[in-house]
Amino acid sequence: MNKFELSRNAFGKLVFTSSEGVHEGVVPVRAFPIAAPDSGIALVDADGHELAWIDSLNELPAPARALLEEELKNREFLPVIKSIRHVSTFAVPSTWEVETDRGEASFVLKGEEDIRRIAQDTLLIADSHGVQFLIRDVQALDKASRKLLDRFL
Repeated sequence: MNKFELSRNAFGKLVFTSSEGVHEGVVPVRAFPIAAPDSGIALVDADGHELAWIDSLNELPAPARALLEEELKNREFLPVIKSIRHVSTFAVPSTWEVETDRGEASFVLKGEEDIRRIAQDTLLIADSHGVQFLIRDVQALDKASRKLLDRFL
């Protein structure tokens, strides 16, 4: 891995500094945002050229890791569903009220095809506006949430 430093400029943009130069407006990009969110992260410049590859966030010093995690969190919006509170109807379209890792949310599920299985117990649900919601582990949901979800699977 290249030796580099990360910081923020006066405008809040991520700055990458290495022996090869300084690049402002650097963007972190996850190779596998759902399956391996802490592994395989590329740092790319404003033109999309890769400046560095990070095998694991754990190998970074704490300040650089904190900057990257903050940048990724601001860049990516993928609320994780912790429980399903209510579903308006078992026919589609239906309105879902859920508790996520970012608070309570309500969305409209247009069709059952908008629930995609991406691993054995991992689901990605797209609402009517294209916002993606993640269920990391169906089995980790409470019994009432699993029962509501089963009506759509």
